[in-house]
Amino acid sequence: MRDLIVLGGSSHPALTKMICKNLTIEQGQVLSKKFSNGETSIEVKGSVREKDVFIIQSGCGNVNDNFIELLIMIAACKTASARRVTAVLPLFPYSRQPDIPHMASVTGAPSISTKKDQYTYESRPGTPKPLSSFNGPRDPSLTRPDSSGLITPLLRGRDLKDPFREITPRDSLVPVGTPVDARGKTESGYKQWIAQNGTLIANLLTTAGADRMITMDLHDPQFQGFFNIPVDNLYLKPLLKHYLIDYVPNYQECVIVSPDSGGAKRATSLADALGCSFALIHKERRIKTTEGVKAIGPLGVTSGLSAVNHHPSPGTHTTVSMLVGDVKDRTCVLIDDLVDTSYTITRAAKLLKDQGAKYVYALVTHGVFSGDAINRVSKSAIDKVITTNSVPQNDNLAGLGDKLEVLDVSRVFAESIRRIHNGESVSMLFDHGW
Repeated sequence: MRDLIVLGGSSHPALTKMICKNLTIEQGQVLSKKFSNGETSIEVKGSVREKDVFIIQSGCGNVNDNFIELLIMIAACKTASARRVTAVLPLFPYSRQPDIPHMASVTGAPSISTKKDQYTYESRPGTPKPLSSFNGPRDPSLTRPDSSGLITPLLRGRDLKDPFREITPRDSLVPVGTPVDARGKTESGYKQWIAQNGTLIANLLTTAGADRMITMDLHDPQFQGFFNIPVDNLYLKPLLKHYLIDYVPNYQECVIVSPDSGGAKRATSLADALGCSFALIHKERRIKTTEGVKAIGPLGVTSGLSAVNHHPSPGTHTTVSMLVGDVKDRTCVLIDDLVDTSYTITRAAKLLKDQGAKYVYALVTHGVFSGDAINRVSKSAIDKVITTNSVPQNDNLAGLGDKLEVLDVSRVFAESIRRIHNGESVSMLFDHGW
């Protein structure tokens, strides 16, 4: 095609080659290297003057290095007088942080996970110590009761008793003793100050010179609102629909399951397209138990409502996972947009098998599988995982073998690039795929 150049970053060169093969064009040459201090250097081989440039870089691997490399490539092309630069990010980086900020020490999600021989697949790995203890000054002398009896910091910035002793900003955020949940929120809805990176990432891309962006299955579709440039959020639903029809026996009888409430819309959309039934796993996070009261007991299975309850000691926090729907002796299909540590889908699969599910598929768009996720999935109740090559899957295929199947999305991205370059509509890909 005339005046079209496709460049690829270092995150996923195999996908770039496959996209160029589908477009029947030669891949543009880019020389990327690092200096001894870690700085990235980019040199674009060949002229991009007045060309339509598409830069493919997925948000995987060394995410920060790859993102900086993408920004430098965009700026290099704009400096070289490219007519239009489109950033193609099959997996968009930092898109989950506006939803649930990563607080490893609070949520219990490990920053670094180790490989184990056995897993419990309960609702949460080790529950950290009670959260009410980290929100205030450690020294009782720095606090005093107010008229309501609630202990609060004396003064933001300085202690009245000791004017030379500072109270840290963290101590001043919420009163001491105020209950705080796993997401850092109090009962009034106040949220601790945690960096929200959505606007920053969007501004970095547009400031570097990106004129358009293409991605697939954003964790939160509202993330497009951070951009003031066109964003094409491609859907994997057509490909998943074709896979279920072609490879799942009696697919009309299967149950489409959302592993959490956030993915319910995605799962119900696929269930409606296939005419299948739908089930939802709902998690109540950090339910407090009090002294003298027994932990939550079993709820039993009534009218399609079932639950797995965990019995904590009094005064701790726990999580209850409830299955809404009937899955007994049925084939279940878990639908999610991303698998990272695999805690969500492996625990969901255990709950489904406990409730009598016969076979469990896990269909996910982006299979990151970080930490010990591969080992967890291999030992879990999931019978088969289907993901895409939006991120490299060679190592994951070696670890999971026949348990993992990879769908090719290069044709979808290639067709979207062709249509955008020719000024055609991209909406057909949302409904029919390619």
